[in-house]
Amino acid sequence: MPGLYVTNWQALFVPKGTPKDVVARLNAAVVDALADPAVRKRITDRGFEIPPREQQTPEAVGVLHKAEIEKWWPIIKAANIKAE
Repeated sequence: MPGLYVTNWQALFVPKGTPKDVVARLNAAVVDALADPAVRKRITDRGFEIPPREQQTPEAVGVLHKAEIEKWWPIIKAANIKAE
């Protein structure tokens, strides 16, 4: 469809109140995994893009998540879409 642009992204989320040191350890493990050439190849071979290192932080994911909510929430409300 002309003019249609949709992206897909994945992230790990933890419950609110998770200790910062736990979040930091999980983030470090993910960043290490995404730096591994074999992991990178498997991900990119499936057509996914790996964000640059500076976008692999909890803060960067928070900014992206907020932007996605601000973009899609009005559309969801206008279309009266409900969770089932």
